[in-house]
Amino acid sequence: MTEDRRPAKKPPMRDVLAEAAFALFLERGFERTTVDDIVARAGVGRRSFFRYFPSKEDAVFPDHERCLADMTAFLGAAEDGDPVSTVCDAARLVLRMYAENPEFSVQRYRLTREVPGLRTYELSVVRRYERTLAGYLDRRWADDPAAGPDASLRAEVIAASVVAAHNNGLRAWLRSGGEGDAGAEVDRALELVRAVWSEAGERPGAPVPVLSGPPGTVSVGDDEVIVMVARKGAPMWRVVQHIESALGSA
Repeated sequence: MTEDRRPAKKPPMRDVLAEAAFALFLERGFERTTVDDIVARAGVGRRSFFRYFPSKEDAVFPDHERCLADMTAFLGAAEDGDPVSTVCDAARLVLRMYAENPEFSVQRYRLTREVPGLRTYELSVVRRYERTLAGYLDRRWADDPAAGPDASLRAEVIAASVVAAHNNGLRAWLRSGGEGDAGAEVDRALELVRAVWSEAGERPGAPVPVLSGPPGTVSVGDDEVIVMVARKGAPMWRVVQHIESALGSA
């Protein structure tokens, strides 16, 4: 039996730079770490760094470009099925990326909370995901004869809801230090979004069930109680809207 003397495969330079950068951010702090420090730790020149990352901020989020490409490909191949469920499934690709390396994800979350510039950068990354989801919904409904004039608006609102729900579950998991089942938290949040929008018909031009009448109040002892009758299938957002209106005028 001969010994395999082939040299170990080197990791991609992008990964080497990202690992060096993040290690320094944790050791010295983000603001006190320079690009020169990063390339010195990685053993390469400045040109190598900027070939892969336009800025230090980009080195904190090295995996988002790949994830965005995966999401774009996933949505591009999804021509059939419920569009709302599809964008929920696409959002789970982001969760999978975070769950691949829980320790790094938790450390990055904590670093991002400490550095205002990183929080701003993170918001720009989130917005790119949101635009990708909204673009898919808009395209799915563009040639639908049942689509109403608010199809594009609806696509934007649903995409924002999906991203907000996903991030709510993801951040709960990150705040816990990566303990527990991240997928369960995100699934629960996304299912709420899917259920609410499917109750509204899911198709932009579909008629939305309406409430049978405005809420009223009755006295129970010394208190007033709001009573409202809704048709079966009325969307939850419309029910909540009517209740809030009644509470505000009470």
